Amino acid sequence: MVMEDASLRDFNAMGLPDFASYLRETGFVRRLIELACDEDLGIPPHDWTGELMFAPDDKREVVMRSRSEGIVAGIEFLPDLVEVFDSQNQIQWESKIEDGEKIESGTELAWFSGNARVIVKLERTMLNLISRLSGIATLTNEYVSLVESTNAKVCDTRKTTPGLRVLEKYAVRCGGGTTHRMGLNDAVLIKDNHVAGMGANEFASRLQSIAKQVRDDAVDLWFVQVEVDSLEQLKSSLSADEGTVDIILLDNMSIDELNEAVDLRDVSGSSVLLEASGGITKSTIKNVATTRVDRISIGALTHQAQSLDIGLDAR
Repeated sequence: MVMEDASLRDFNAMGLPDFASYLRETGFVRRLIELACDEDLGIPPHDWTGELMFAPDDKREVVMRSRSEGIVAGIEFLPDLVEVFDSQNQIQWESKIEDGEKIESGTELAWFSGNARVIVKLERTMLNLISRLSGIATLTNEYVSLVESTNAKVCDTRKTTPGLRVLEKYAVRCGGGTTHRMGLNDAVLIKDNHVAGMGANEFASRLQSIAKQVRDDAVDLWFVQVEVDSLEQLKSSLSADEGTVDIILLDNMSIDELNEAVDLRDVSGSSVLLEASGGITKSTIKNVATTRVDRISIGALTHQAQSLDIGLDAR
């Protein structure tokens, strides 16, 4: 039921540079960096420490270096950061590594040279962003590594930092994870609060009504997904016409329930994908993946990641 041209927005089919370019084109990246610049420099903008410590023409050369191991993310957006903070092109820079690469403590990520005032003005926002995104990529990679012997894909969620979503989801991709819907505008996900109080028959009927409306109105969607928290709801979803739903979210189900859910899907002959979700941790994800679910969504990828330790050192 997914629209034919939805593949144009299949973020998971894009390489990281193409995905970054797409996100850049939305305008969100520029807006969040400008906001970060404004909150640090104030309005009107001033870095009083830098202005008092350095003469207008003082030069400095620095290197961005990792102080811990992990997966790097956010290097692709260094041009955007420099463009916002260095509007007069007073510094030069070069990246030494690509997003998605594993880094060790001491790895050089990029170097910068030029106007000292501009470099120290850029420093904190740049490090905050690269450290945050690299922490997400590193945690995601840990989860992905735990299920690499299975067919399950590790997916992110909408549990992201307000304003940072597009970059946090990019970081998940850097760590080997899968992008779920970007927001409320590109997919349908029918959750418990949407169907509260509905009986099984009304639930199935409503699903087919929604599918018909999407087809009739030619709504451009990535996918239609429905959340179920019981096997009875799953059976109702599977009873809908083929193509009504693309993905069924199995919310907070036990391992036994997940196994039974996969069996029910397979016996029905449905092509719907099954996604496990709810409180999944690094200690439980392998057992969840062995139930043969297709996807595992984990909010912790973004809301529990710890920033990687990255610093800027003078040469």
